Amino acid sequence: MTLITRRNLIVAGAGGLLAGCDRVGSSETGRDILFKAEAVHRSLQRVITNRNALAREFSPEDMSPRFRSNGTRNPGTPAYQALAANRFADWRLRVDGLVARPLSLSLADLRAMPQRAQITRHDCVEGWSAIGKWQGPKLSGILDAAGLRDTARYLVFHCADSLRGGTYYESIDLIDAFHPQTILAWAMNDAVLPIAHGAPVRLRVERQLGYKHAKYVMRIEAVASLDGIGRGKGGYWEDVADYEWYAGI
Repeated sequence: MTLITRRNLIVAGAGGLLAGCDRVGSSETGRDILFKAEAVHRSLQRVITNRNALAREFSPEDMSPRFRSNGTRNPGTPAYQALAANRFADWRLRVDGLVARPLSLSLADLRAMPQRAQITRHDCVEGWSAIGKWQGPKLSGILDAAGLRDTARYLVFHCADSLRGGTYYESIDLIDAFHPQTILAWAMNDAVLPIAHGAPVRLRVERQLGYKHAKYVMRIEAVASLDGIGRGKGGYWEDVADYEWYAGI
């Protein structure tokens, strides 16, 4: 007997969306239904779960012997290659938009902040999962340092990589941004984050599917609305393949 869980239903639903996205996505009515269903899913999860409920954490013995990389494995642009060649010493994370104090943070700055380490399961929309250890500062601490303005509602993560000519980005709302397990990871499995997994830093938002965990983060922008960013749906895959913006698990 197969146990039916919310996690299984979401992954199965995402797979169905991928299989049928051309047919459904070509229909204005179909897109309308998908986006309304997503809004209902997000609202229900906010109601039935504690906003600070933690994703399950594991022991070192549970860590996967192999944690596959997915999506872009190296942005490969001249600018990124130059940063990587210098071990990202010249890299800076911009935090701007609707903030009182825009920031420009180096890797050393991020490593000097209070750190959180967590061993969690990464669930990919393609159906695979792996358990790994991540370390970095809580995103909430960075946001507190920047001082979000009252009009801020979302955070947009602008990345160094591009796919099919489109610059990669993702976004989350402030509930997920201030969740205690949401971090900017610069370390993976007790080593410096590899390029294939998003060096120099990647987002870890543990209660969402893997495509929300943006790699190669260069800038965090606080915004009031997602309209006008990319195609307005909140992320690269949301824009090009009608993935759900809210991928909570």
